[in-house]
Amino acid sequence: MINEISALTSSSSTDGLLKATSTTRYSASTPDMGGTAEVSAPSFSEAVSQVSQEAIDKIKHGEAAAIAGVDGQASAQQVVEAVLAAESTLQTAIAIRDKVVSAYQEISRMSI
Repeated sequence: MINEISALTSSSSTDGLLKATSTTRYSASTPDMGGTAEVSAPSFSEAVSQVSQEAIDKIKHGEAAAIAGVDGQASAQQVVEAVLAAESTLQTAIAIRDKVVSAYQEISRMSI
């Protein structure tokens, strides 16, 4: 695969492009997936912590972009993009929170 990519980037004519395309299109070999390796997945709390931290960082970036826009250091387009990304992240976090609260209430209503 790397050979085909380097053929695409190194050739300036279309002959190299067509040769690389035909080579990859008609390749019949099966790649080795290495199915015996054990995958270690993060725990639920680590995954939630990571997603939460990414959401916090995105919201902080939106706030920083808004402040930079007020100071004249960022264009209006950059500010709008960052603020919309932060708003989308916040709406997603609120939706997840609502689902968690709803699930907790449903579990608490179950009879033991």
